Amino acid sequence: MTYGAIREQLAGELTAIEEAGLFKRERQITTPQSAHIGTTQGPALNFCANNYLGLADHPDVVAAARKALDDWGFGMASVRFICGTQTQHRELEREIAQFSGTDDAILFPSCFDANGGIFEVLMGPEDAIISDALNHASIIDGVRLSKAQRYRYSNRDMADLRSQLEAARDADARRILIVTDGVFSMDGYYATLVEICDLAEEFGAMVMVDDSHAVGFVGEHGRGTHEHCGVFDGVTNRVDIITGTLGKALGGGSGGYVAAHQEIVDLLKQRARPYLFSNAVAPSIVAGSRAALAIARDSSEQRERLKHNAALFRSLMTEAGFDLLPGSHPIVPVMFPGEDGARRATEIADAMLTRGVYVIAFSFPVVPRGQARIRVQLSAAHTDDDIRTCVDAFVASRDEVG
Repeated sequence: MTYGAIREQLAGELTAIEEAGLFKRERQITTPQSAHIGTTQGPALNFCANNYLGLADHPDVVAAARKALDDWGFGMASVRFICGTQTQHRELEREIAQFSGTDDAILFPSCFDANGGIFEVLMGPEDAIISDALNHASIIDGVRLSKAQRYRYSNRDMADLRSQLEAARDADARRILIVTDGVFSMDGYYATLVEICDLAEEFGAMVMVDDSHAVGFVGEHGRGTHEHCGVFDGVTNRVDIITGTLGKALGGGSGGYVAAHQEIVDLLKQRARPYLFSNAVAPSIVAGSRAALAIARDSSEQRERLKHNAALFRSLMTEAGFDLLPGSHPIVPVMFPGEDGARRATEIADAMLTRGVYVIAFSFPVVPRGQARIRVQLSAAHTDDDIRTCVDAFVASRDEVG
């Protein structure tokens, strides 16, 4: 088959995506990531970044990354076990482990790679993985790469989790691993970690949490969902494995990690393919991420501001008559249910950009059919005026669209 024939097939797939209203067009920004950005359509308030603590352009983070270019160079040009490990890589890993309350940590090029590499190493055909139905795509792909028995439970449904644990036990699974997102990114809902850990202890299972939408700002000290839910008290940690990212609250660069028991980290260093066959995280990213982690660890200022901003936005939007999913997380889904919800969400998001507010609409299959939404994400960098401007744009755009 020549590429001419293949081209027609691919073009047909693209046309089908377009006709289904699912074609993703990348808006271009012309400034550093921040609460206030420039776009090719003009200046805008940004309410859809994962920049929860506002550290993506924080002067201390930028300065640390800039200095690292002089001190450590541009890139490692090597994988970790050959000559890709600088002392600062290990320092960052130790700092992540201490912050997370685990023995050690291991850096990956991204959290997608961390989730993609862990299951194949730890779980074989005689083992069982029990995964929440709404877990992130990286977990789903990572589970598929393993040869373990696979079970799935309905989102945050502990009765269903118990049933799956019983099935895994009845199948004589050697190891059982329960895996969940700490925060489900389309809803802003927290995993029920107390109940999950209770069930894990009852059935002799391990617990793994992807805390990408929590590390740095959730919990009393920003340590994550396990702190927020009370399964980590600063000393005792009931979660066995935590994966997370440096690409959201912790500076927003790139890179991910697994924080876990020492034996798990050591085995990942020997066998995790994304770790063994990918360049080490770039020196400037390591240095900038260390600076961001220090800010998150040593100060509550950004966390308190973020809590205030999320509460203010929720209050003002509720007063304006919008349908929000309940919660306290800075992910705030503004719902547009029904058959025409996807169209309305998209048109309102487009109308808001003309008013200088940048948000994105999500619809099926990213979210369940009939549950279209605009996912608003608050940042500590937003001011009260920014939030009021966003709410005003929602109201005006709703009035325009109908």
